[in-house]
Amino acid sequence: MANFSVADVKKLREMTGAGMMDAKKALSDADGDIDAAVDALRAKGLATAQKKSSRTAAEGLIGVAVEGTKGTAVEVNSETDFVAKNEKFQDFVRKVTAVALSLANDDVEALKAADYPDGGTVADKLTDNVATIGENQQIRRIKTVSVSSGAIVSYVHNAAAEGLGKIGVLVALESDLSADMLEPFGKQLAMHIASMFPQALNADGLDPELIERERAIAAEKAAESGKPENVQEKMVEGAVKKFAKENALLSQMFVMDNKTSVEDTVAKFGKDNGGTVVLTDYVRFQLGEGIEKEESDFAAEVAAAVGG
Repeated sequence: MANFSVADVKKLREMTGAGMMDAKKALSDADGDIDAAVDALRAKGLATAQKKSSRTAAEGLIGVAVEGTKGTAVEVNSETDFVAKNEKFQDFVRKVTAVALSLANDDVEALKAADYPDGGTVADKLTDNVATIGENQQIRRIKTVSVSSGAIVSYVHNAAAEGLGKIGVLVALESDLSADMLEPFGKQLAMHIASMFPQALNADGLDPELIERERAIAAEKAAESGKPENVQEKMVEGAVKKFAKENALLSQMFVMDNKTSVEDTVAKFGKDNGGTVVLTDYVRFQLGEGIEKEESDFAAEVAAAVGG
């Protein structure tokens, strides 16, 4: 019996653009392991995706807040999107993000132990929310960025409310230019980050396991080419370099012109405005990244209900 469902096939097709039969065969060969199936399809040239899909299932909100030269992003999860639209939940995420901004670290437990603006601790308020709203809620992660001078620019894609949404971005621009001058440019950079999903600031920051996974895929493709071993080695190195370039923020082509790297675009902006600008850090939080949520088979549920 197959160790995967129709929903798994659908998910794999969405992640890779592969055909129905190719997706089913890849899942069958991988014994239902979606990540392994993605790699197999890519090695065969049947997948268009270059990284794991950013489609996610967890609900809740990302909160972002900026004060001066410091900014923070926080992810708070709920069980359903209905709760994410609840004004009480939104107020909680907004206030928790403000509390996180005042802390000196990105420790979730420290945030929970911190004082909540309305009294008690953040953990106390979280417990109260669970009891009154009737759904489990969790503070999942925090990241804070800062600069000594310049600006931290925030952006929320498809905002549910001010500073709240499903994708939150912070851009850290170290600069001798004014924050007012940097803000519009920073928004463009933040929109690039939201859409292009960089995996790290630069190639050196990419996860070594991610690089090795790409190397293995490239090696399999090269082996299937039948070319001499020395040529295969060059093909692999070229593929890995290309992957690193396309997934590191500073070397990505800036979406506004698709001709100049982000790093060069930032430097040019500084020069054109009589100063210097360096993109030193960023945050991109997408709701539910890395969380796998069990998907029910709706048709089966309906059939079961009718049968019952």
